[in-house]
Amino acid sequence: MLDLKDVYYFVQVIDRGGFTAAGSSLRLPKSTLSHRIQELESYLGVRLINRTSRQFGMTDIGSEFYRYALAMLSSSEIAEEAVRQRLLEPSGVIRVTTPAELAQFALRDLLPVFLDRHPKVQIVQISTDRLVDMIGEGFDLAIRGHVADLQDSTLVQRAIARVPWSLFAGSEYLAKTGMPAHVDDLAGHATLSIVRDGPLQWQLRGPAGEEATIPMAPRFQSNDMIAIKEAACANLGIAALPAYICKAELRAGTLLPVLPGWVAADARITALMPSRTGMLPAVRALVDFLAVEIPKATAFDG
Repeated sequence: MLDLKDVYYFVQVIDRGGFTAAGSSLRLPKSTLSHRIQELESYLGVRLINRTSRQFGMTDIGSEFYRYALAMLSSSEIAEEAVRQRLLEPSGVIRVTTPAELAQFALRDLLPVFLDRHPKVQIVQISTDRLVDMIGEGFDLAIRGHVADLQDSTLVQRAIARVPWSLFAGSEYLAKTGMPAHVDDLAGHATLSIVRDGPLQWQLRGPAGEEATIPMAPRFQSNDMIAIKEAACANLGIAALPAYICKAELRAGTLLPVLPGWVAADARITALMPSRTGMLPAVRALVDFLAVEIPKATAFDG
């Protein structure tokens, strides 16, 4: 491949009228410049400069190559400047993948605020629960909610927020069945559950650190967290959910907390990035922003 530095040296020699003047300007020995131009000519298979003790000048093909060389160097300067500008301030496109519930209930109001603060940034958000190949599919950032630790990989992880799951039920359901007063009372209630591997049960932790295992025979199961919430709102039973997706229903009284203080799962939100090195300022700014704002958006006192 053509060495752009040799092209630059060639242009400098022509613009300054010879190797001596170009060497002085570039602070390079004349012999070094001469060698580099010879290497360029050897690579191209043509003579670009006629040089004797009495004469210095471009050949015909050297004149043609000079015009292309100027265009090449100009393009490289434009490309370099574009990259440097992106490194100076957040700009460009960020491709983000998130689960649907995070997109709908945690990020919906936050991303417009971020974009308003950074007018040169564009965001492409893809909502999916599928574990994407970030590098292969060209994602800059993944925001994931999880209970178990994420699998070890080459991806960089940054903890964003803790989002414990609690128990909730529809107000009409509890009016008919009565509010459980103790964890043991859950055994007689209808339940709703996310589809999961392993035994159907809740592993609950109380406010004093006490633990209880509650077997379930769910009336409704789904891999869609929002569907489970809607089933609870329809008064079909008690569900374990992250509180932040239930805020509107809790304010409206459609859903009520069951056994406040008991935790059904210690879930977390984590940001995943392909690499720390070479991370664009726009991606870093978004991650820093989310690390501050997501904990506020998902906080729940209940």
